[in-house]
Parts: sequence; C-alpha cells; structure tokens
Amino acid sequence: MLTRVRFTTAGESHGRGMLVILEGIPAGVRFAPRDLARDLGRRQLGHGRGGRMKIERDAGEILSGVRLGETLGSPLAIWIENRDHENWRTAMSVEPRPGASDEALRRVALPRPGHADLVGLLKYDRSDARDILERSSARETAARVAAGSAARKFLSELGIEVGSHVIRIGPVEAVPPHPLPAPLNDASDASDVRCLDEAAAGKMREAIDAAGSEGDTLGGVFEVVARGLPVGLGSHVAWDRRLDARLGAALLSIQAMKGVEVGLGFRAAERRGSDVHDEFDADPARTRSGGVRRRRNHAGGLEGGTTTGEPLVVRAAMKPLSSLTRPLDSVDLRTGAPAAAVRERSDVCAVPAAAVVGEAMVALVLADALVEKFGGDSLGETRRNLDAFLEKTSAAVPRSPS
Repeated sequence: MLTRVRFTTAGESHGRGMLVILEGIPAGVRFAPRDLARDLGRRQLGHGRGGRMKIERDAGEILSGVRLGETLGSPLAIWIENRDHENWRTAMSVEPRPGASDEALRRVALPRPGHADLVGLLKYDRSDARDILERSSARETAARVAAGSAARKFLSELGIEVGSHVIRIGPVEAVPPHPLPAPLNDASDASDVRCLDEAAAGKMREAIDAAGSEGDTLGGVFEVVARGLPVGLGSHVAWDRRLDARLGAALLSIQAMKGVEVGLGFRAAERRGSDVHDEFDADPARTRSGGVRRRRNHAGGLEGGTTTGEPLVVRAAMKPLSSLTRPLDSVDLRTGAPAAAVRERSDVCAVPAAAVVGEAMVALVLADALVEKFGGDSLGETRRNLDAFLEKTSAAVPRSPS
C-alpha cells in the first residue's frame, strides 16, 4: 500500500531528543507551535504517571515545513528535546567511553518480563538490554503525537474532529454518556483519568493508587472517536486498503497495546445479525453519509473497510506496563542465574496518555486516507475535491415523495 501521509521517528528515551519527519500534509494548513505544545502537553497528563513527567516539559520545535503559520506541502520536521538527557550524557554517549563502569553506562542484564528487552537483545545480537529498551520505550510516542498534531489540524480544516476517552482502567469500567459530548476532548481532558463517568473515574483513581502502593501497574481500554468523516475513505478491493486494517495496525503499533476493536467489536460475535447490523433511512441532510442515516452505529463508522459517514469508533486495550517497582522474576544474562528484573522508572498507569497517542495514530491514518481519496497539493484543492464528491454522493439516493 502506498501511503501518502507518512512519518518516521528517531531518538532514544534518554538520548538528546525525539525527531519526527512527516510527509504528505498539503500546503495551506494552519499549524503553529501552540497547537503542537497543546497536544504534547496532553500526552504528559494523567493520574498514575511517573517521575519522568515531572522532568520533561514537552513543547516541541517545528524545524521545517511551516512558514508564517501555514504548512508548505514539504516535509515537516519536529524536534522534542529530552531534558533528562543531561543526567544520561555518559550512558547515552555517541562516542565510545572506554573504561566507564557498567554503573556509569547503566548497562542492563536483567530483562523485564513483558518488555522488548530480551527478544530485542537476542534479535539484534546485543549484550546490553539498554540498547533495546531505550528505543522500545514509550517515550517515542511523543514524536507520534507531534506528527498527529499536524494531521489533526489538517482534518479539522475539513470539518473532522478526533477525540478520545477512557472506558476502563484495570477492573473498573465506565458507562459513558450517550451521545458523547462534543467536542469530546473538552470533556474528557477535564478528568485526570480522561473518563466521562464521574463515579467510575473515582474508582479508577483508587485502583491506580492501590496498584502503585503494591509496586504494581494497571492497563485499560480507551476509545477514539472521529466525527465529520465523509463516506468513502478506505476500500474493500484489497486487503491493505481496508481502513479498519490500517487503523488496527496503527493502534497495535503503540507500545503495550494488545487488542483493537471497531464499533461493537467482539460483542458483535455474541449477537444475532438482526441485533448487530445498522439499518438505513433516507436522510438528505446527511451529506457526508450519502443522504443515508444509520439508525445505530454498531459498525463503528466502517463497513467493508470503508467509512460510512457515521462517527468512527475504535478501541484499544493496553496491558499493564512491564516496569514494576516490585520486579518480577527474570534471568541474569551474565550468569544464567535467577534474578529479579531491572527496575526502570515508569508509570503505574498510562492509559489516559495512551488515549492521546491513539488519537494521533488515528488522525494520521485518516489524513492518509483523505489524501488518498481526494488528493490535493493544497488544502484548498483537497477541500474542493471533497465538496464535489459530497455533492455527487448526497444526490445518489432519490428523495422519497413527501
């Protein structure tokens, strides 16, 4: 599959910083440092975050691709400094440090169960798991959120909103309001667990605090919702063009994600078809869904790998983080003897922050799908192509006689 909007990240958790290069955003999208700083700041919040968030103050610096507050159509380069690097200059030195002790270099020989430490060390033929954990760290998601911030601005120029909220942390499940508030993030960001159910939010905080007091961690589930999408993004004709597959890959690429579902997801397997599929009504006012309204949205805005014009609803399940202050059993790779896993600074729970990363990945996939469908070197050209498409599709269903 040829991606039109694509990005790559570079950097290690305690290196000098994180760099992202984003290609494919059309010219003319309004994007300013304050947009970047807002989204990076949202990623750092949440009850249960660890000490690293007290050190870093992510704002990001736009190095290229923007002039006078608008994208140029050229690649964007965004730099996010790691303030904590000052304490890691020896351990993360680019130059060799002969004679430096294992302690000074912060070498790791005690891999953590559930982390990339051991498999990465074996795959890349390294003797120090520090070489693996620095890159596999979720610190890399700061770069993804930076790229997603630009993609989000492109989507918003076309009337599309992307937001998220937390529906589970550990054993506590929320009952979100229906319909969800709009804008969604204005409501969910008001909670330090990003939960729309106030009673559940209190129990989530209690569960996080209890796990932290016992040296443990908690995972959970978040939901990303995109509203204002037009029908027709993605395709049924090839496996790698199906939008649900592309969204699934994007969300599962986030560190610690173990499951993704769209709409009803796994719950659809428990029901009969008559209680799953969304029936249609003609509705000329629904221009973004081809003049058709779905009575429900169990499909989560996708049918046949293609957007329906209804809200896109996707969820991701995050496992508990593998860095525990009460370490699990491991093996000392120097001796083969049983040992406790290394203790690395970490969060008790990062589900609220992971939801912000999920927004970024969904925004990037949707931006790519929009450019794929409507093209355009400039925002104006993309918008004209979208408007022409909506005019055609909204007339596809005849108006019923009054």
